[in-house]
Amino acid sequence: MKLAELGEFGFIERLRRLVAEHESLRQGIGDDCAVFVPPPGQLLLTTTDMLIEQIHFRRDWADFRRLGRKSVAVNVSDIAAMGGTPRTLYLGLAIPADITVEDLDLFAAGFLESAASYGAVLAGGDTCRSPGPLIVSVTAEGTVAEAELIRRKGARTGDTLYVSGTLGDSALALRLLQSGKEPDPFLARRHHDPEARTGLGRALAAAGAATAMIDLSDGLLGDVQHILDASGVGARVNIDDLPLSPSFHGALRQDPALLELTWGGGEDYELLLTVPPERESLLPAIARTHGVPLTRIGTITPPDDGLTLRDSRGLLRATSLRGFNHFDGRP
Repeated sequence: MKLAELGEFGFIERLRRLVAEHESLRQGIGDDCAVFVPPPGQLLLTTTDMLIEQIHFRRDWADFRRLGRKSVAVNVSDIAAMGGTPRTLYLGLAIPADITVEDLDLFAAGFLESAASYGAVLAGGDTCRSPGPLIVSVTAEGTVAEAELIRRKGARTGDTLYVSGTLGDSALALRLLQSGKEPDPFLARRHHDPEARTGLGRALAAAGAATAMIDLSDGLLGDVQHILDASGVGARVNIDDLPLSPSFHGALRQDPALLELTWGGGEDYELLLTVPPERESLLPAIARTHGVPLTRIGTITPPDDGLTLRDSRGLLRATSLRGFNHFDGRP
């Protein structure tokens, strides 16, 4: 069915009937505003992100269901990075004429399925026609106790850098897709259907384990630099300690140059955190409970040291030391 046959309000009503009740939502889809009631004593966290066709995704690479799931994950990942609990989501869609109602049904199924897995609910949004690409804009809200809030600001000299999961998988999948090759199922899932580390982020916050934290969306070194800029410190990152998946190891044996994707690629959606030495003993139990490894990859240093990237021989690896930037003109 063409969307023009259903109409904007018909589509919104179709979506509204799929949305479940939520304890924190006094009013959801169907009024001028949603009414969200945060739990007592909690701070409200708000983040927003866009996914634009041909920049963040291609319809010939991923189906609409996975696009719906990814649209949720990349937003609640920001909530995870501050130690919060996702609560509500707001969805904006700019829709080209060639997208059908059936396409949107698949997108909505993936979106709502993913939202429910994080304990969040779709509370509102907007739709309009797009004369160009499909644009997905999501705003996510979450909550966190003030005493448990983790920001980028807070890293101190002597803290240790840790990262969750493995690095470079999404960037490797993208590299393969761009070269006309199909990534293996693990790599494809890491790129098209990432998992936000919300449970891990909450556990780290509740334990008071991290002094600073960020989710990895722009590449490891770019996001390390965000912490350094906010905290006024430097850092040393050890290349040989970066955690790699078996799929990445296999590709690396064929092409060692791919290693740069582990620090320069984006969309890992893992957590990068700084931990004081006296709290490092908390991490193994947290990692085991949530089934996500936490790997030590470096050290926070005085601000004059800047950011250095070294291998096991202590040699500085040549790199641009920057993350992804939409406006720097690179392809």
